[in-house]
Amino acid sequence: MITKAAVEDVSSLNKLINSAYRGEFSKKGWTTEADLLEGGRTTEKELIEIIQDKKNTFLKYTENDRIIGCVLLIEKKNLLYLGMLTVSPELQNSGIGKKLLEHAEIHASELGLSKIGMTVITVREELISWYKRHGYEDTGARKPFPESDVFSQTSNKPLEFMVLEKRIS
Repeated sequence: MITKAAVEDVSSLNKLINSAYRGEFSKKGWTTEADLLEGGRTTEKELIEIIQDKKNTFLKYTENDRIIGCVLLIEKKNLLYLGMLTVSPELQNSGIGKKLLEHAEIHASELGLSKIGMTVITVREELISWYKRHGYEDTGARKPFPESDVFSQTSNKPLEFMVLEKRIS
């Protein structure tokens, strides 16, 4: 079931997101960043701020009272920004990510927005290919990868973001 996340969900969301992006457990899935970055992907404080911001919608995918997927949707002027698309590593390739993308498109339409945009680390070729199979296109734009107190880079590869967008009807 996909519903809107609330502040009460922050602890579960934080564990899910960090376990899917970083650390050994993330390597059970194919979307890990563990070979590029170490440390956390997010914090409970950041998630609380995100959920409390009125232009944000954080969707959670729940099964048997357990959050196993989520996605952050941010209303911008001309598009819906999609971030933190997360599926529990042991459940990746089960269609949950696709369902969350479909809900993002519905949400964008409800807001009267005709585009969804996102950023993906350019060296994550398998993930970029997955988004492209779902209709996202490389805009050609690149953004610098941020520095953070929460995580650090472990790869020698220079990191930057690719900007992807999808037009929706």
